[in-house]
Amino acid sequence: MSLRNIAIIAHVDHGKTTLVDQLLAQSGVFRANEATVERAMDSNDQERERGITILAKCTSVLWSGKAGETRVNIIDTPGHADFGGEVERILGMVDGCVLLVDAEEGVMPQTKFVLGKALKMGLRPILCLNKVDRPHADPDRVLNEAFDLFAAMGATDEQLDFPHIYASGKNGWATLDMAKPNDNLAPLFDLIVDHVPPPKAEARKDEPFQILSVLIESDPFLGRLLTGRIESGKAVPGMAIKALSREGKEIERGRITKVLAFRGLKRQPIDDAEAGDIVAIAGLSKATVADTLCALEVTDALPAQPIDPPTISMTVSVNDSPLAGREGDKVQSRVIRDRLLKEAESNVAIRVTESADKDAFEVAGRGELQLGVLIEGMRREGFEVSISRPRVVFQKDEETGERLEPIEDVMIDVDDEFTGVVIEKLSARKAELKDMGPSGAGKTRISLMAPSRSLIGYQGEFLTDTRGSGVLNRVFSHYEGYKGPIDQGRKGVLVSNSDGETAAYALWNLEERGVMFVGAGEKTYQGMIIGENSRADDLDVNPMKAKQLTNVRASGKDEAVRLTPPRRMTLEQAIAYIEDDELVEVTPKSIRLRKQVLNPSFRKKRSKED
Repeated sequence: MSLRNIAIIAHVDHGKTTLVDQLLAQSGVFRANEATVERAMDSNDQERERGITILAKCTSVLWSGKAGETRVNIIDTPGHADFGGEVERILGMVDGCVLLVDAEEGVMPQTKFVLGKALKMGLRPILCLNKVDRPHADPDRVLNEAFDLFAAMGATDEQLDFPHIYASGKNGWATLDMAKPNDNLAPLFDLIVDHVPPPKAEARKDEPFQILSVLIESDPFLGRLLTGRIESGKAVPGMAIKALSREGKEIERGRITKVLAFRGLKRQPIDDAEAGDIVAIAGLSKATVADTLCALEVTDALPAQPIDPPTISMTVSVNDSPLAGREGDKVQSRVIRDRLLKEAESNVAIRVTESADKDAFEVAGRGELQLGVLIEGMRREGFEVSISRPRVVFQKDEETGERLEPIEDVMIDVDDEFTGVVIEKLSARKAELKDMGPSGAGKTRISLMAPSRSLIGYQGEFLTDTRGSGVLNRVFSHYEGYKGPIDQGRKGVLVSNSDGETAAYALWNLEERGVMFVGAGEKTYQGMIIGENSRADDLDVNPMKAKQLTNVRASGKDEAVRLTPPRRMTLEQAIAYIEDDELVEVTPKSIRLRKQVLNPSFRKKRSKED
């Protein structure tokens, strides 16, 4: 039986996971009576809630087509730039990839990012024009755009000669010619088997065992599981192996306790696995991502893909607010430290460093969403932490000593009437317009280069400006000279001046001052932010003041206190909203905004010193 390893790569929301659902269904992975879930590969809670893929995952199907029976290992990758670290590692495990492009939206920044990585690895992509059944789809235009992109990315002549196929992942059909309709994905399977070469490693199956670990996870029964593609030799349970670091230093020795192969959505133990197959190996306790697991006689480590550096960082520290420890059970800095280091071990795009006084941790990653997903995961596990505003990670030019900052490639699709306000806002934030043109259906596509700093906290403002109809896509491009200060222009906040529970009467009187973030009867404390001021400066207010009652009858009936519903923020919105002197307090049940210095007189003193 022959073998093929492929990754499915695309921009976010172009239909990767939905297509994998159909590939699984049509290859007979599910029994007729087995209930199938939508987006089967998105297995964790946050992926299902957010509707995005966060972690790359493997599956495998058996396909009996023109070329006989073939096992196809498929890796579903995330489409969001923040999780690009997953894509970079995964591409080293496969011999080919299917690049999915939405036949209506066309080529997007993330398409450029994943394609660039695939071409650099020497893969020959198959272009799949997905969603061709959408009303405004224009597959011919998108095919030309894709060809231009391949050429612009420096593809070789062999890579430029890519096959293309038209598909509707949702409806489960693919065809090589739009004039010949089809009702299944057989042409896509046959194209994969035909175009993707079998793993080169198959020729090295008689050499000593070697595998490069690219994914790590822990299983409650088997311990640490390391997934990768076997580069040479055979993996057999009970075999003695050792782990080598990137530099070739031995980390540990152990025995393979289980070899697990992907069969459909399940992982099954197998008796032996040969070179070229993608498997998970249990039995080691220290080896991690980018380490080589090999037979005892091997001395050289396999080369691992270098990962792009993080561009954004934030400080995670112990929650020291007056309400600390009431909702979460993991509050000590030691527990927080262990959890962050565990995350950094399995997610190579995240870097964790301890502060000098050991009470806070600097967590650097690819973007606000990636850091938001990490904190949300910790919050669900019962952690309480406080988080600072995200900052960009600057670099220094070795030759000139100039300060460099990360620049992002931004692509915006927006209704024609809102283009003016979007360009005006982004130009004020030091963004440079590169291209602008109609994208059909009354929408305009704007392409810009903007400093990462200017985009922190812009998403919410952007959605307000475009009445929720705009789509903003961004991906890290390169480092460039520092662009100077950027005026973000946020309004001031209303800060509580005492501890207690909010009173409806007090909030009702404060409504003319701005927008409230809290409702009546909620616990607050001195220094907690309870609303946004309508002016530019911060204001200390008393949200607990109750109405003075007298025994004198009022001539008219008291007017009922009717409060406007408060503005509740999600974790990402809160992280993007705060300023440098503020923190987000995250607990399993609440997200509160607060000042770093809670006492108002100390705050004033500190601002004078600054």
